Amino acid sequence: MTAVERATDNPGVAHPRLAEFALALGGFGIGTGEFVIMGLMSRVADDLQVAVPDVGYAISSYALGVVVGAPVISSLAARLPRRLLLIGLMLVFALGNIASAFAPGFGSFVLLRFLAGLPHGAYFGVAALVAAAAVPIDERARAVSRVMLGLTTAILIGAPLATWAGNLLGWQIAFSGVGAIALVTALLIRLWVPAQPADPHASPKRELGALVKQRVLFTLGIASIGFGGMFAVFSYVMPTLTRQAGMAEAWGPLVLVVFGLGTILGNLVGARAADKNLMRAIPGILVWCLVVQGLFYVAANSVAWGLLFVGLVGTSMALGPTLQTRLMDVAEDAQTMAASLNHAAFNGANALGAWLAGVTVKLGFPWSSTGLVGAALAAAGLVIFAVGLWVERRRTPTPCRS
Repeated sequence: MTAVERATDNPGVAHPRLAEFALALGGFGIGTGEFVIMGLMSRVADDLQVAVPDVGYAISSYALGVVVGAPVISSLAARLPRRLLLIGLMLVFALGNIASAFAPGFGSFVLLRFLAGLPHGAYFGVAALVAAAAVPIDERARAVSRVMLGLTTAILIGAPLATWAGNLLGWQIAFSGVGAIALVTALLIRLWVPAQPADPHASPKRELGALVKQRVLFTLGIASIGFGGMFAVFSYVMPTLTRQAGMAEAWGPLVLVVFGLGTILGNLVGARAADKNLMRAIPGILVWCLVVQGLFYVAANSVAWGLLFVGLVGTSMALGPTLQTRLMDVAEDAQTMAASLNHAAFNGANALGAWLAGVTVKLGFPWSSTGLVGAALAAAGLVIFAVGLWVERRRTPTPCRS
């Protein structure tokens, strides 16, 4: 019996598209909360009395929360029903964002961004497993991409709208709105996502077993380093285009829209490529990332070319469904942990990319040097992929010839 047949036999899956919408809405809220700060860096810095590059610490703090939360939550909640876990994660995310809006100072703001990041990885991991379980095996990447479409749509619509509202009414309104979206998501998951029984054989020990599987670790290495280039560029895209290319700050929402279009395109194309030939898709996407992020260094001297390459850098999101699918293939019986760690690794890439880019700018290099940082990280991802493939082939027994 296929996964689709099993889902059809489950009376709780009467409207699978509504379930996917509820899961994607959670991704929309998470994406809006994660990316809106890039468009509000100057407002947050002025209000909390810190330098603009220092706001990167809040971005890194959120990413660190994802990195910490994914393995801890996945192991401790291994036996919880997935719907209940998804609801709880959304409630914690709502709390973290609403509290961020009322932070009295920069230190507390950074700490609350860490809290808001804790549910991120586990939510996307569990949501991806729920979506993938309802389709045939050769459509898993596209099912995952439909859930991640909430994340990419947030970059296209949610973050620009929140940026506009934050610049007009204060950055606090943006994070309050994200918290409200999370509360609505929790309700819709309860109404539309079918209940799934807990796995009686699940345990923290079994889930933590993913951390010692070589193929899992190499895949997570690609995600945590090779994906960092997109964040290196995007974390400082507004000051890059305004201070180096001379773009007006009023164009900030347009920058997010262009980047969002790129992420949606990358998400869809990457998913289709993964379903067609996964092990060719991953290195091909990394090469693409290396090229477009490296060329951003030159393109950012012009507003028009800079905007174009912001969109091209956004297509790096193609790595999302490809690496998520790869983890499903190699995680064996630690699916929840591996799926959650994928998003933790992406946010490790967020922290790494934002930190390296900030250090580079503080050393006196031009703002567009973030593109060179991105190209270097993509190249490192290619090296990790090549080494992982070499190790895997060495471990695979060669058939004897008669």
